[in-house]
Amino acid sequence: MSKILLLEDDALFSESLEDFLSEEGFIVDIACDGHEALDKNFENNYDLYLLDINVPKLNGLDLLKELRLSGDNTPSIFLTSYKDKETLQKGFECGADDYITKPLDLDELLLRIRALLKRSGKQINNVQLSEDLLYNPNLKRLLNNDVDLQIPAKVIDLLELCLENRGSIINKEMIVQKLWNTNEEHSEGSIRVYINNLKKILGKDAIINIKGIGYKVEF
Repeated sequence: MSKILLLEDDALFSESLEDFLSEEGFIVDIACDGHEALDKNFENNYDLYLLDINVPKLNGLDLLKELRLSGDNTPSIFLTSYKDKETLQKGFECGADDYITKPLDLDELLLRIRALLKRSGKQINNVQLSEDLLYNPNLKRLLNNDVDLQIPAKVIDLLELCLENRGSIINKEMIVQKLWNTNEEHSEGSIRVYINNLKKILGKDAIINIKGIGYKVEF
């Protein structure tokens, strides 16, 4: 599932945009100022940035410029009410890949996001897990005969970790790093719950417990 960092100081607008993109299968983190966006960027890896320009502390232009200077080439789209050529030129000079003016057409935004992710190579082919089960990594959805199973986000994250380590062993540290942010709490019990939830979907022999080590991925 693609992860998006949204820099937007209008709380109502950002929440509406988060709801829309979440329904389309994206994970969205919201930052209301440039410094918060930098902090979130330090803690997480993102597939796309959606950046307003006129935000507190560090504006979107300077934020993207700083990220580009650090070697961060994550695809970026400015969401802006500015329409003058000078500002738009500054946006592209700072490293923007695209822009869309407010008020937004959400369907247009979705098309631009998907096109940019595709061009950047962020999209991944579907994974056929069995005759009936198909995982769509771009939407982060697990389908059974084309029906979305509505799997919780952390179980999907665990599935992706398992797919990345097929035939290998995953340990507790790998699971914690994949499923939880640094400021989130977790427990041994929660790990077991997510493992068991995935086993119910894939079959009890898909993930084998290895005492004291972790889990062997067998599917």
